[in-house]
Amino acid sequence: MGRNSRKVEILHAASKIVSDKGIFNLTLEAVAEQAGISKGGLLYHFPSKEALVKGMVEHLASNYQEKISHNAELDPIEKGKWTRSFLNVTFNQSYENKDMNAGLLAAKAVNSDLLHPIREAYSNWQHEIENDGLDPIKATIIRLAIDGIWLSELFDIYQIEEDKKDEVYRRLKSWAEEE
Repeated sequence: MGRNSRKVEILHAASKIVSDKGIFNLTLEAVAEQAGISKGGLLYHFPSKEALVKGMVEHLASNYQEKISHNAELDPIEKGKWTRSFLNVTFNQSYENKDMNAGLLAAKAVNSDLLHPIREAYSNWQHEIENDGLDPIKATIIRLAIDGIWLSELFDIYQIEEDKKDEVYRRLKSWAEEE
């Protein structure tokens, strides 16, 4: 097993703990146990809890960035492609392991500076969305609606019914395709 796949397994284990048991149960001991490795093995990859949480956020941010960039590149219609890509990835191709989003909650709790990679990604996406050929305010409203659904699910505040979520997706997509 490569070093990177082991690191990703550890990140998944940490995310599962945050998701299932809450941020305050995120300890290096618990993560090592969940990942099925020794604490020394864990410390080799992530020497502190802060390094672990930083890894969680970086991994999530880079995964989203790759997917959004890839989708935008594949879109044959220039106008609105970043907005549509952000919509498509968030609704349909988000990180396979939903628990990974919990890394953002952990970062906010441990040290909000650790959110830097996702803040930077958002800053880039907002720039692309505003310069997408759509009305920049309309594109921003679409992004905020997407974030609203994602964050309400992340915080387990409100789970929109699947059929309504599909309808919202279709409506936002049509707005991102309008002239």
